[in-house]
Amino acid sequence: MPDYLSILAALGASLLVLVAVAWAVVLLLLLRGSRSGSAAGRAGRTLSGLPRQRQEAPHVESVELTPAEQDAFAGLVRQLGRR
Repeated sequence: MPDYLSILAALGASLLVLVAVAWAVVLLLLLRGSRSGSAAGRAGRTLSGLPRQRQEAPHVESVELTPAEQDAFAGLVRQLGRR
């Protein structure tokens, strides 16, 4: 061990290397485990954390405009069309 390197620095570096190697091993095991399932087996499964999607469209709301409101809207569209 070099003279300029303290024991704590050497232990810290060793611990850091050990943690990095352990993390890489766990990551490889997780990736290998997720790849081992067949595509046919995974196709039927859904993600339990996500809500189910609707099968029908949401309800559409509409409002009847009075003739004055229709005229005001037509004027607004004309103003925006000129720009």
